[in-house]
This record gives sequence, structure tokens and C-alpha cells, in this order.
Amino acid sequence: MTRLRSEAHPAKKGIRSTLLGIGANLGMVAIKALAGYFGNSYALIADAIESASDVFTSFIVWIGLRAASKEPDLNHPYGHGKAEPLAAIVVALSLIAAAIFIAIQSVDHILTPHVAPAPFTLIILVIIILVKEGMYRYTNRVGSEIQSAAVKADAWHHRSDAITSLTAAVGIAIALVGGPGYESADDWAALIASAVIVINAYRIFMPAFTEIMDAAPPSNLANEVREIAATVPQVQGLDKCLVRKMGFEYFVDLHIIVDGNLSVREGHDIAHAVKAEVMRQKPSVYDVLIHVEPTYL
Repeated sequence: MTRLRSEAHPAKKGIRSTLLGIGANLGMVAIKALAGYFGNSYALIADAIESASDVFTSFIVWIGLRAASKEPDLNHPYGHGKAEPLAAIVVALSLIAAAIFIAIQSVDHILTPHVAPAPFTLIILVIIILVKEGMYRYTNRVGSEIQSAAVKADAWHHRSDAITSLTAAVGIAIALVGGPGYESADDWAALIASAVIVINAYRIFMPAFTEIMDAAPPSNLANEVREIAATVPQVQGLDKCLVRKMGFEYFVDLHIIVDGNLSVREGHDIAHAVKAEVMRQKPSVYDVLIHVEPTYL
């Protein structure tokens, strides 16, 4: 017996937040690009590029979430959950690519004399920072609720956008207050923002990579499974308890110790009772494989 997925699959929340993010980023790309072009701010244009990459990566996250929510089939008996952390890895790599592009363009603008940005770009940036930070908080909350590396990666895209906008605002403010000689301050801000983006990409990449490699989830889940199994009548002890994450759900391999004088059917019934109890108390556990070990008193 495995748990049947309901219509309220965790991925659905993630898909909604991702689609909302795509819509918001499309609007941000247009606003930033126009303000950067007419306001003579490369930091804003760099910000627009980062938001454009957000649209692409959010689309990748959307594809990953839809794939991860599919039921297991003959070719994927453990489900399609790996599509979710794989999407997060694609997001992280695209962030790094965007950061490299921004850094190269920033250096080019620093070395090329130009006029200072227009004052109105600061107002645009303040609005953008507030919107993107709000998007980060909402998306990160959804990612935490459904334990999705891809959705959390999408959330960090929003925060990196807010950070690049903040550094751009600081750079533009310095350029405006400093006057002649400080025209490249917002370009330096864009360069700093590219470094921040790389750091965020690393933070996204590592958890997703460890999940792809079947690293053990936090030990508290295995301990909770052990505690639940120990409460089932006739379970005399526990041996191995291995847990791995597959997208939004967990698969458990558990060794239980029972009286060796019991019949095969009795041992089988105890194993089923343990499995049912674990899955009842831990809805995030999709399946439990029980190995029965005998002991003789």
C-alpha cells in the first residue's frame, strides 16, 4: 500500500506562486528596462536582465513542479520527484550565468565615461524593492510549507532581484549626490550585485544537489519514524531506518524486530501495522518498506 496523491498535491501551491512570480517579473522587466534606458542607469538595465532571467527560470520551476506532481509509472516507479530539485539546479546555474553577464557589462560601463543616472530612477527602484521583497516572502513561505527546493530557489530569485535593486539605488544615490566623477557608482553597484547573485545561486544549488544525490534528510524525521514504529504492539526493537526525499515526499526503509516464533503471516501483519501507523502520523511519507527481523526469547 502506498499513499494515493490527492488533488491537493503540494506542487499545486508551488505552481500558483510560480505563475504569480512570472507575471510580476514580466512587468518588472518592462519597467526596469525603460527606466534604465531613459534614466541612463546601467544598474537598472542589469536589474532588468536579472528579472528577465527570473521569467525563464520561473518557467523552468513551473515545468519541474508539474513533472514532480505526476503519479509513479512503469518507467518511474518512485515517482517524478527528482524533477523538482533538478529544476532548482537549473535555476542556480542560470543565476550564475546572469551574474557573469552583468559583471562583464558593469566593468565595460565603469571603463566607459557616461553621464549620471536620472533622479527619477530612485523612485522606480524603491517601488521595485518593496514589490520584490514581498514576492520573496510569499514564495519562500510557500516553499517552506511544501518543502520544495525549486520554489525556495524561485523565492531567492525574487530576493536577489530586491538586492540588486537595493545596490542599484545606493549606487545611483551616490552618483547623484557625488556629482561629477561619481557617474559610474551605479555600475559598481551592478558589479556588487552580481557577486550577491552568485552567493544566492550557491545557496540554491547545494540543497538541490544533495537531494539529487539522495543525501539523508534532517535526522529528526528518521527519529520520529522510529518513535512511531516503536509504539506498534509486538514490535520488540528497531534496527535500520533510512529516509530519502523524492520531490515533495519521503520514502522510508525500516527494519523492525519481532518475536522469531511468530508465523510469517503474523510478522507480515505487524509490518503492515507499522507502515500504516507511520503513514497516518506522517503525511509527508509516501511509502514505507518494512524488513522484518526475528529475535528469539
